[in-house]
Amino acid sequence: QVQLVESGGGLVQAGGSLKVSCAAAGNIFSINSMAWYRQAPGKQRELVASITRGGSAYYPDSVKGRFTISRDNAKNTVYLQMNSLKPEDTAIYYCNAAIHSNGARYAYDYWGQGTQVTVSS
Repeated sequence: QVQLVESGGGLVQAGGSLKVSCAAAGNIFSINSMAWYRQAPGKQRELVASITRGGSAYYPDSVKGRFTISRDNAKNTVYLQMNSLKPEDTAIYYCNAAIHSNGARYAYDYWGQGTQVTVSS
């Protein structure tokens, strides 16, 4: 069994910063890509940032230059540093990871429970 546990969400004023974390625990052999998604009320879930095991990151234009994704492979943890936050960044942020468990033939996608980020204007 594998679990992703997020932490660090909260309320912040526009222009402020926030860092969220996601730790993977359980039956883990290796973790491939890790990512953060977000879902605002009435909108589809969207990719915010992704990072390979080797550290190559991808950002959509909406957050490029403001958000930074990083990971600590030794701790099975991924982070998202969010700067210059805008009210439109308000959403539930979900952690995602492609995890290969011990004894499993393939890696599977796992999701965290989500953490609320609210940016006030």
